[in-house]
Amino acid sequence: MIKKNSRRKFLKNTSFSVFSVMAFPSFLQSSPDQKKINTKKTISCNHSTEDAYGQGPFYTANAPLLQNNQLADIAEPGNRVIISGRVYNLDCLKVIPDTEIDIWHADDAGNYDNTGYNLRGKVITNSQGFYIFESIKPGLYLNGSNFRPSHIHFKITPPGFSTLITQLYFTGDPYISTDAAASIDSGVFDATNRIIPLSLNANGVLEGTWDIVINGDGVPLGNSNIHTDKGIIYEATPNPFDDFIEVHYGVFQKSQVSVSVYDIKGQIVAEINEGLLNPDKYKVYWRPNFNLSSGYYFISIKINDLQVHYVKVFKK
Repeated sequence: MIKKNSRRKFLKNTSFSVFSVMAFPSFLQSSPDQKKINTKKTISCNHSTEDAYGQGPFYTANAPLLQNNQLADIAEPGNRVIISGRVYNLDCLKVIPDTEIDIWHADDAGNYDNTGYNLRGKVITNSQGFYIFESIKPGLYLNGSNFRPSHIHFKITPPGFSTLITQLYFTGDPYISTDAAASIDSGVFDATNRIIPLSLNANGVLEGTWDIVINGDGVPLGNSNIHTDKGIIYEATPNPFDDFIEVHYGVFQKSQVSVSVYDIKGQIVAEINEGLLNPDKYKVYWRPNFNLSSGYYFISIKINDLQVHYVKVFKK
């Protein structure tokens, strides 16, 4: 069932909470004094850079594929963290399925497992270019006389293209400014777009989004943020959800619109609604089948068959 709010209320809504905008920051504004919807956006397709420290001394080859997207065992000490995102090609117009992402990091005490594969593993992007994994926030360790900031190593290999080896850091870490790699803010080792914010979700777990932009041959599904001048999902609640979820979204030009749900493999789970809609603010309810598996799902909005935005949700 689709519900539409009044146009006046829509125009008074001056800001939206935008999800997944790490690689493509954008914002939308509208003025109640105007008779039409205006959008302003700042778009940047930032190529993911190599980290100055490269692979580092603690890499172990042949890490296993993750089971149930779990890099850290449930009993692993530390603050739980979920990292997710999408892999794009260099012009940000395609997403890259089947990209191998090899991940490793230190434990809560700042130590690496150099004899086994604890906190080491691989994920493969799905048919929509998405990846996700759950772990713990890495601890700190001394590098000479200075602590290295908390970081996660990535070795990213799109099918048939070169591997990118890099590291991900977190906003607010006090050791970024003194770190020889994380502090670089220009050039080929620029870490600026590899420093991401973490926020607590409804389960008290830290979540961060990092979209990877790399050389590769992708599929033209549209871009989840470059086209947010056409439409956007600004809330999916409750999240986590159980027997239902309510999706709030905006349409900014008269368009054929569809809202769909994908599982972690990139397969369509449900088509929530589809229709020709005028510019306005809408909401739709979805009640999944009672046997829907627990786990992560992606709700996406398509405008005229172009996928323009998505949000990540968790089924309890």
